[in-house]
Amino acid sequence: MGMAGLAALEERLAHDLLTLNWRARPWLPARSHGGQDVIDVLVIGAGQAGLAAGMALAQQGVAAVLLDRAPADYEGPWATTARMETLRSPKELTGPALGVPSLTFRAWFEAQWGREAWDALDKIPRLQWMDYLRWYRRVTGADVRNEHAATAVRPRAGGLVEVDVQAPAGHATWLARRVVLATGRDGLGGPQIPPFMQGVERGLWAHSSDVLDYATLAGRRVGVIGMGSSAMDSAGTALECGAASVDLIARRAAMPTVNKSKGSGVPGLTQGHYDLPDAWKWRIRHYINAQQVPPPHGSTLRVSRHANAFFHFGCAVHAVAQAGRELRVATARGTFAFDFLILATGFAIDWAQNPEFAPFARHVRTWGERYRPPQGEEDRELSDSPDLGPVFEFQEKAPGACPGLDRIHCFCYPAALSHGTVSGDIPAISDGARRLASGIAGLFYREDVEQHYAALQSYAEPELLGDEGTPADTSQRILPSP
Repeated sequence: MGMAGLAALEERLAHDLLTLNWRARPWLPARSHGGQDVIDVLVIGAGQAGLAAGMALAQQGVAAVLLDRAPADYEGPWATTARMETLRSPKELTGPALGVPSLTFRAWFEAQWGREAWDALDKIPRLQWMDYLRWYRRVTGADVRNEHAATAVRPRAGGLVEVDVQAPAGHATWLARRVVLATGRDGLGGPQIPPFMQGVERGLWAHSSDVLDYATLAGRRVGVIGMGSSAMDSAGTALECGAASVDLIARRAAMPTVNKSKGSGVPGLTQGHYDLPDAWKWRIRHYINAQQVPPPHGSTLRVSRHANAFFHFGCAVHAVAQAGRELRVATARGTFAFDFLILATGFAIDWAQNPEFAPFARHVRTWGERYRPPQGEEDRELSDSPDLGPVFEFQEKAPGACPGLDRIHCFCYPAALSHGTVSGDIPAISDGARRLASGIAGLFYREDVEQHYAALQSYAEPELLGDEGTPADTSQRILPSP
């Protein structure tokens, strides 16, 4: 166990990948344009979705380059803005392992701490999951370029996408045949900030996804808007950092108790959601949204065990006003006074928060333009979701208005309505990565079919060498003529 156990696991993994013929032999013809090399697939984001996509592409013999604006080992939210103590998913889920047992979190964990420790483990500690992803990146040989930020993504005619990249070495424009957006939960937008926060000094509040030193909340009265998972994580962290009090404010009348999304997690939905009729796709996703996902049991206890934590229901926020360094939060049940406010209000698809997508954003067809839901099933998140093709590709509102838009693939949370939850969450990330990679491989083959046919015609490696036998005297072996 320990480092010796991990080394043994890595040896086993290397052999497993060898027997599976991973990485597959490269087969795409090299491309250049204007003297510049063209990348086959450029993946923006090197968190768990980007890593899974890159590995699945490698399985298909397609090389991918992954960009991430974060420093090495800090990709994704796990070691930065996430504040839960453990993951919310069951520990048995295999995440980005792509069906390789020796690539799973369990194998990584048991190699270091043994089977008994695994059996005793309840849920995976958040920072331990980050350690696993760091290991995953290393052992899969992912080509990750850290501190590389995509500042503009421009699809163009002629089979290319231009990507402006800001890196420590300076600014450059890269060329790629296909671009994958593996940009996470807020992949096409950012924090959802309610209108009642307009005019409030930014130093007095934060969104739950913001980078925030919670130690600065010691001795302060903290309000949390929301009562979901991120609200509990933020409240628990504030309390543990010495907040004088934490009041959680929710408009709902009571806490939901059933996580309906768990009830949808069957292989049939994972594999069949894309082919469902529009009405069923919408109905399922809207039902989960409307029912709301309760915070995990452990996350809620993390807050409620503090005597200075207070839960308030039926308190829809009407206004937030600043009085000096104090915030007055007017709700349906009265006004609260806080020193600091945390907004656990989720995320919105909001292209304006991602200026790098401005060259194509207005051309993306949304579900609001594809489908009109029945009365009572209206849902802003679903209406704003992109209407994606079978390989997670964006589609144009007006055909021909944005050539090359379908070369950009949305492999992040906003793909959920089109494809199901296979592009971000741990349970089905491998299924989504395989679908993405096999689809891209098929698109490349069709685009390059003339070259592949020419290669077929010129293939001349002999199977027979001419010394396998000599032609028989057929006349000696046939019946005589009558």
